[in-house]
Amino acid sequence: MSAVNDYVKYITQTITKYIDQPKEERKKMRKEKKETREAFAYRWFGILPYIIMLNKGKREKSYKGNDK
Repeated sequence: MSAVNDYVKYITQTITKYIDQPKEERKKMRKEKKETREAFAYRWFGILPYIIMLNKGKREKSYKGNDK
């Protein structure tokens, strides 16, 4: 029962802290959080898309180098 009370206390403190902030500050924090977020492909699929793109780029460069 104590854990539930602690959790409710934490949630209410977080909500009141958020509500007490000025609207401009909340917008600024939201904007900063959005700017620091990773790219969509990285968030959903990890590093795998970047590895594929790097390998694709290396293959294209090697094909262009063999045209000589």
